Amino acid sequence: MTQATPLEDYGLVGNLHTVALVSNKGSIDYLPFTRFDSPTIFAALLDAEKGGYWSLAPADEGVQSKQLYLPNTGILLTRFYSQGGIAELTDFMPVKHHQQNCAVVRMVRVIKGSMTFTMHCCPRFDYARASHELVAQEDDLLFRSCGEEDFQFRLLGDQPLQSTEAGDAIGTWTLAAGDTANFVIEATPTDDPSFIARDLKHYTEGAFNDTMAYWREWIESSTYTGRWRETVLRSAITLKLLTSLQFGSTVAAATFGLPECVGGARNWDYRFTWIRDAAFTMYAFLRLGFTTESKAFLHWIMERCNQLKDAADLQLMYAVDGSTELPEIDLLHLAGYRDSRPVRIGNGAAHQFQLDIYGELLDTIYLYNKYGGAITYDFWKHVSRLVDFVAENWQEEDHGMWEVRDEERQFISAKMMCWVALDRGIQIANDRSFPAPLEKWYKVRDEIYKEVFDNYWSEEKQAFVQYKGSDVLDATVLLLPLVRMFSPAEPRWQSTMRALEKELVIDSLMYRYHAGGGASDGLEGEEGTFTMCSFWYIENLSRAGDLDKATLLFEKLLGFASPLGLYSEQIGVAGEQIGNYPQAFTHLALISAAFQLNRDLDERHSGKSQQGHNFVG
Repeated sequence: MTQATPLEDYGLVGNLHTVALVSNKGSIDYLPFTRFDSPTIFAALLDAEKGGYWSLAPADEGVQSKQLYLPNTGILLTRFYSQGGIAELTDFMPVKHHQQNCAVVRMVRVIKGSMTFTMHCCPRFDYARASHELVAQEDDLLFRSCGEEDFQFRLLGDQPLQSTEAGDAIGTWTLAAGDTANFVIEATPTDDPSFIARDLKHYTEGAFNDTMAYWREWIESSTYTGRWRETVLRSAITLKLLTSLQFGSTVAAATFGLPECVGGARNWDYRFTWIRDAAFTMYAFLRLGFTTESKAFLHWIMERCNQLKDAADLQLMYAVDGSTELPEIDLLHLAGYRDSRPVRIGNGAAHQFQLDIYGELLDTIYLYNKYGGAITYDFWKHVSRLVDFVAENWQEEDHGMWEVRDEERQFISAKMMCWVALDRGIQIANDRSFPAPLEKWYKVRDEIYKEVFDNYWSEEKQAFVQYKGSDVLDATVLLLPLVRMFSPAEPRWQSTMRALEKELVIDSLMYRYHAGGGASDGLEGEEGTFTMCSFWYIENLSRAGDLDKATLLFEKLLGFASPLGLYSEQIGVAGEQIGNYPQAFTHLALISAAFQLNRDLDERHSGKSQQGHNFVG
């Protein structure tokens, strides 16, 4: 099996348009340039030999390293320690506004002694499918793709660089205490190759100060002052890094092709905007006081609704710009992370029928209308059409929240979120006095409630199950109290929690289901524990009043984060991060659990009685 840098050894930087992963050895091993879903120029994360990378690291033997974020920012520091000296590498991406080009800045400073650094800039364009040429210019090196894409970028540095026969850039220098080295790569339009800032040191220092100010000003707008604030805000910054400044949409994760089962074929592209994931992300932002993001996302949603010819056309996911075609392609030339193949781009699940997305979308609109700003009547007409669709189609089979590919079923996730769609539609209509067929909506909402309560209950398991007629447990049922469909005090729900704990929970970790036990996704291999579900479980304990257990498990679960506080989709059997990284769903579930647990602890300390709180905060 190919050796690979563990995911937990990477830090995330970004400019609200795309992101890069930087290893604790000083190598940028992943960068789609210049948008989240753009082709990569560096993808050594997925193939160390072919993928391309940009390393800037000490050449000395026995160097130790440690990464940290500057507090309340997206600026990453990698510190190097050796017998000969101490040095610091600062990596960040200036937040890109309309007139700026996409750039990555790397700044090295020796703090003590001396240290020799080596740099290798080895891009591989178009997911390593295209060759390139390197052109030496007066002040920089220009890398130009020779493939179908018309793309180029330049590398600027204040240290001497040489080119190789392969078209890469290399350099080696010894720096003493107080010395610095600065480098920038910048996307360069083919019709305008000029770079405005020729004083590189002045440019990098200015960009650093601007980036620092941006992040700290953004964090100051948060209203969260509770427990675990540093952890919560780190998750908020991670979600912000996954949110498009241009479009207002949020991608589900930074990466593609990272395995849910190491060595297997569960390797999906998560760099798109899932209606479900983005809706929950906006809920997390609203809870922390970040209303600008929710407004931008609602505008993005309005555009999608305006384009719908029929409510059935609402897609599970879109590209960040709202485009609908996301063809799934296997990159067979890439070895994959730890030999996990095939590496996939695009996502064939985009056109699956999934009923639950209507509920998550309606809940987001409800939250925005309540906490972010009133929706218009013109938009309400689109919303009403979606609620009507749910009322007429809630009994249809779908692929479920977990996107099983082999079959459609009557999944409980679809039924409960259809209930949410109707419930939130009713509440919006009542709150704003909008015209709506309320009698019909009330009737269908109540029918769905009875359907779930009566027909998704297994006497054998003494629990609510994954789909109608099954005996399979599924962590999606944890949403039943979180969306306020069932009370935490409901006896059937309390029995379900006991069953989940018996079959799916390992201390603070939880599987979403047992692979092979329920609906088939057509793929072999076991998964790790699903971290989002672990946080859902903890939030349910808190809502049920078991605060001591919830607090203990929450703090244990925090211990599974990377050294930088980042989480992927899952945690493997050895406690390692697996799946696409970092994962928005995990971080927003952390925020939700922390918020709920903090509030319940405050109420206990103030002497108030413990009651089930509303999902909306």
